[in-house]
Amino acid sequence: MTSEVVGARPDTSFKELARLLTVHRISGLPVVDDDDKVMGVVSQTDLIKRQAGRGRDGSGRRRALWNLRRLAGARATAAPALVARELMTSPAVTVHPEQRVVDAARIMERRHIDRLPVVDEEDRLIGITTRRDLLRVFLRTDEEIRADVADAVSARAPAVHRTDGLHIDVRDGMVTMAGSPGAEVDAFLLIRAAWRVDGVVGVVNRLTAGR
Repeated sequence: MTSEVVGARPDTSFKELARLLTVHRISGLPVVDDDDKVMGVVSQTDLIKRQAGRGRDGSGRRRALWNLRRLAGARATAAPALVARELMTSPAVTVHPEQRVVDAARIMERRHIDRLPVVDEEDRLIGITTRRDLLRVFLRTDEEIRADVADAVSARAPAVHRTDGLHIDVRDGMVTMAGSPGAEVDAFLLIRAAWRVDGVVGVVNRLTAGR
């Protein structure tokens, strides 16, 4: 996630929202109350819809986007009398920092959104994650992924049993697990543990039955 978040208040004007989106080159921002709790999210699309109406004409949406940029640099009197609370999508879809990257990606895909505010246990804003942020996970090196897979696999083995019989190889995010985990270890749990490591794109199971 990105911890330095560009946000808005419920009474932030349309013009200021357009300015924030334009100046910071972002497509959306969270709206928070006085306690930094997320009330909703305002996206570039929300503002464009107000400018273009409900029509689906592509050229109209392009003109609306141009108007947003124009409003961002216009005099305050030229801005529509709308504020964030009237424009935001609410309630906001949020995630917690301990949630897995794959879960955040699934939420984005399911809800058709490009960003997720990250909140703490009291639902206060602490960051934001975007599709671009999630994709960075898959830029991790194979060495980093292998180290995390090894740690995850070891955590699944009983304390009295070692996993020295395992061989873990990672190529372009694809994990291959070979060898024998031993009779005391559930191979399925090891495969699932590997899948949960950020940056893993697939797991090849070449484990043999333990003795």
